[in-house]
Amino acid sequence: MKTKFKNAKILNKDMSITQGGLCVKDELIACVFKGDKCDNERECVFDKEIDCGGNLLMPSFKNAHTHSAMTFLRSRADDLPLQEWLTTQVFPQEAKLNAEHVYRFTKLAILEYLASGTTAAFDMYMQPESVANAAKDTGFRITMCGSVMDFDGDDGVQKMFNCFEKYKGGDFVNYKMGFHAEYTNGLTNLKEIAKLSHHYGESVYCHMSETAREHNECVERHGKTPAALFAELGLWNNGGGAFHAVHVTDADIALMARHGIFAISNPASNLKLASGIAPLCRMQSAGVPIALGTDGAASNNALSMFREMYLACTLQKNLLGDAAACPAYDALKWATVGSAKAMGLHECDALEVGQKADIIMIDLNRPSMRPHNNIVKNVVYAGDASCVKMTMCNGVVRYMDGEFFVGEDAQAIIEKAEALMGDFA
Repeated sequence: MKTKFKNAKILNKDMSITQGGLCVKDELIACVFKGDKCDNERECVFDKEIDCGGNLLMPSFKNAHTHSAMTFLRSRADDLPLQEWLTTQVFPQEAKLNAEHVYRFTKLAILEYLASGTTAAFDMYMQPESVANAAKDTGFRITMCGSVMDFDGDDGVQKMFNCFEKYKGGDFVNYKMGFHAEYTNGLTNLKEIAKLSHHYGESVYCHMSETAREHNECVERHGKTPAALFAELGLWNNGGGAFHAVHVTDADIALMARHGIFAISNPASNLKLASGIAPLCRMQSAGVPIALGTDGAASNNALSMFREMYLACTLQKNLLGDAAACPAYDALKWATVGSAKAMGLHECDALEVGQKADIIMIDLNRPSMRPHNNIVKNVVYAGDASCVKMTMCNGVVRYMDGEFFVGEDAQAIIEKAEALMGDFA
């Protein structure tokens, strides 16, 4: 399948915008051109032409930390502190989940992702086969992450490794080594995961320093911060990522920079759970790579990267007392390029020849997108899901003008998920 997009504004990797178009051949971007015609017009024979009407084509968002199937807990466990939220609501309800639940609730999340311009998610959740099947069946990219906890029993690390062996290196479905957090794992699990990471040269991901309590209790248990503990155990020898990274010290930041550990920030969830504000500008200045994610619908409660970008910028300005801090360009890079790299999607982060055709079209005729004083800043500061006109994943349009193309009627996906809610009374 060959698709030509014409009469578009193209967002370049340096955040500049040019007038032109691009051609997609199968799953790849075949050419990007300025003006009305591509340089190889004779070779760019296409099956379908889309007139963008002057709207913006840009790389899709990648949600670098989420728990997709937690859509079933949306607005169910609100207005509680994190530890109570986890122990009295989330963990007890999650214990009731089965494979069908996770499949249906993940598909519901994928509809929300696509409608808001997201084509890939870094998903940490149980029942990975159900998550993988939901992604395959809808044409959505999923990179799954291990979520080992002591609660899993003696074979928790082995189960994680089995999933890694099954899904690693996939295109639509991939898998990264990981564990839930320091406070849900003893040293035995952490040391075993470090050994696997060393043997396979693989990066490791986990929740880290999300709350002051978590951070301080680790210091009480081990005499060092979570970051220092992970570095000492060798968990970071091959890179990886720290979800949240809110309560980090200067020494922690230096360790993250040294090991190339992504700070994967979830500002909306952190605010809602009163966990704090991650020092993103300070980390970026120290050389820590940054990515953005939404976290799950139980703690956000939305799955839109627009809100994460806006909050990432405005919270840093407030934190530093400097309105010039964290320009919109940074947040857009974190939500696209940074998140893609954090997930290992190195061929999905730009509108360039040879990159995967993971593309969204932003409707620049929306009232919130006018006037065009600065289109990038409009997207970050004024944008929301209603501005997304089209979402293409791997060269296939999966959402356009309110209609989904995911192999199943969208309303049926919603109704089937809703029908399962009686299991969680």
